[in-house]
Amino acid sequence: MSTGPKTPAEGSAGRTSPEQEKGTEKEKGRTSPDKGTGRKPPVVGAPAAAPDAITAIDPRLLVREEGFAGYAAEFRRRMRSGELGSVPVVVGLIVIWATFQTLNPAFMSAQNVSNISVDIAGTGLIAVGVVFVLLLGEIDLSVGSVSGLAGAAFGVLNITHGVPEWLALILAVLSGTAAGVVHGVFFARIGVPAFVVTMAGLLAWNGLMLQILGANGTINLDDSGLVAKLTTYYFSDIAAAYGLATAAVAGYAAAAFLGARRREAAGVPSRPASELLLRTALLAAVCYPVAYLLNQYKGLPLALVIFLTAVVVSDFVLRRTGFGRKVFALGGSIEASRRAGIDVAAVRITVFAVAGTLAAMGGLMLASKINAANQGAGSGDLLMSSIAAAVIGGTSLFGGRGRTWSALLGVLVIVSIQKGLQLESIDEPVKYMITGGVLLAAVVIDSVSRRTQKAAGRA
Repeated sequence: MSTGPKTPAEGSAGRTSPEQEKGTEKEKGRTSPDKGTGRKPPVVGAPAAAPDAITAIDPRLLVREEGFAGYAAEFRRRMRSGELGSVPVVVGLIVIWATFQTLNPAFMSAQNVSNISVDIAGTGLIAVGVVFVLLLGEIDLSVGSVSGLAGAAFGVLNITHGVPEWLALILAVLSGTAAGVVHGVFFARIGVPAFVVTMAGLLAWNGLMLQILGANGTINLDDSGLVAKLTTYYFSDIAAAYGLATAAVAGYAAAAFLGARRREAAGVPSRPASELLLRTALLAAVCYPVAYLLNQYKGLPLALVIFLTAVVVSDFVLRRTGFGRKVFALGGSIEASRRAGIDVAAVRITVFAVAGTLAAMGGLMLASKINAANQGAGSGDLLMSSIAAAVIGGTSLFGGRGRTWSALLGVLVIVSIQKGLQLESIDEPVKYMITGGVLLAAVVIDSVSRRTQKAAGRA
């Protein structure tokens, strides 16, 4: 038996060298499954997924393709997850109208409906501007004073100094724009909280209004002038009211169906045609009876036309333009918007300018109702009613959620309550308490809705 030294080959036959062991472990790491998973790690350079792999799709995106059954299921899901939308305010309006009509059949009379359509215009225009500010998650406490300043500016320019009505009206509206820009600059550029800036504006613009009105305190407007006609002019031809109703229904139907076609062309689930037809029919069921009632009194009020035009235009701006998307983005997250390249300061200043402009327009509408500019303009419950209208209509106080149609729904609730209580000869203090209760209910619904959405992972 040989006892001589073994060759390298012979020595490696029974055991493995340290270098060989390391190499073997590396090979095992490449070919063996991951520990505890039973899966092989991805190989560098391999395709991300097989060609026939199924992409995961949120089933909620497809539910509307199932027709009314699917839509009903989605509606229930939205309610459970706190996505209430305008459902609470619509239900509230129906209850309010039904209650007051039961108490007094004159509530839904042609005259009262016409009066409501005129009364909502002034406060509603201011509320539309408030919606823009609330979408940022901010507040504007100066809109009442700005509206009073605009009315006073028009009266002084036109009546005292003889400036032509059209020019005085433009300058009065621009005074509101300038006030809004001042608020926006202090807030966006200097960093003063919007609450403080606009509260200072509430006092400052009210003081300026008193200053320009002078010792007399009241300036009567021309009865047959341009501003006076804002709330006194009616389109008496029955075709006007029915034409506006037809334009509203046809415009909504066209926008809805064209939007559905674009979504289908892009491969995105859209509402079924049956749902679009139902929505259009519901809108027609509201518009045509209102047109009929308006024609039974004086016809279509100019004030209502101006207000609805402002709502439609502002809704288009918010939903269909880049500026509107930036407003919603800021309401969702300022830091994310800044990182996305949005000029946060510019958007904020523009929003406050819009709010000031619409407040001035509302102030001229309110001055038209009393045909005068006086020291009481912009005071009382105007500020609270404007903010309440936006919130009651469904715009969130926390920013990022709402539409300008909220202003229309909310001001309808407030004015309907006021007119109903007036028909019942209810005292003014009770009106304030009921309106305050409705506002509190709206804020509670908004807070509960946000909490439910967070619990459902939707906020």
